[in-house]
Amino acid sequence: MKVVLLAGGFGTRLSEETKSMPKPMVKIGDKPILWHIMKTYSRYGYNEFVVCLGYKGYAIKEWFSNYFLHTSDITIDLGNNSVEVHDSKSEPWKVTMVETGLHTMTGGRIKQVQKYIGDEPFMLTYGDGVADVNVMKLVENHKESNRLLTVTAYKPQGKFGSLEIGDSGNVTAFTEKPAGDGMWINAGYFVCQPEVFDYIKDGDSTIFERKPLEELASDGQMNSFKHNGFWKPMDTLRDNIELNKMWENNNAPWKIW
Repeated sequence: MKVVLLAGGFGTRLSEETKSMPKPMVKIGDKPILWHIMKTYSRYGYNEFVVCLGYKGYAIKEWFSNYFLHTSDITIDLGNNSVEVHDSKSEPWKVTMVETGLHTMTGGRIKQVQKYIGDEPFMLTYGDGVADVNVMKLVENHKESNRLLTVTAYKPQGKFGSLEIGDSGNVTAFTEKPAGDGMWINAGYFVCQPEVFDYIKDGDSTIFERKPLEELASDGQMNSFKHNGFWKPMDTLRDNIELNKMWENNNAPWKIW
């Protein structure tokens, strides 16, 4: 089963970093967040990836094309134009990178890579969030559901401390980062049957999270896999700083490899 990664957006809320690179290439530690996501799938034996490119997609192509240069010690002999790689650190990955357009929406990008997926089930996620999702259980859950699509559902914490205030204005209780509003949200990490492509009907302008997912749900073809572990998108500079601190302190819950 191949893994489709959406990596073409502008990343405007992380503009401090994305002026010079696409958001999936913003680093956690010394590796792009895209690499971290791929390592999660690879941990469960899924090593074929289709990356949907858009904004500054050449940076993703360059990084994978020169993977050994980025991750290994090398000796360059300028006399004969040869490169010797030392202590190479490779991954068992096959990565297809597809130019899906600068302004194409998520559904349009997915539709454009259909020719690389064929008539097989596939996995799908966003190139800007990390999680410790158990992909094996996710796939098992999808198969048991007999539905066309499974979405990983996550219940986030609130962003701010919660106050309980008495009649006189005194604070009677304080809870730091309480549970949110109780709603489950879309955390990505989808599993899709090939029929999902048929729900993408409006070309490059299709937003996958709108009409296609709404119609799948309406048709009773959307299943959920509830994830109670760690999940965090990298939407802002603050998110990037927090994820890097976790990594540097050896406290990165998504590092399951």
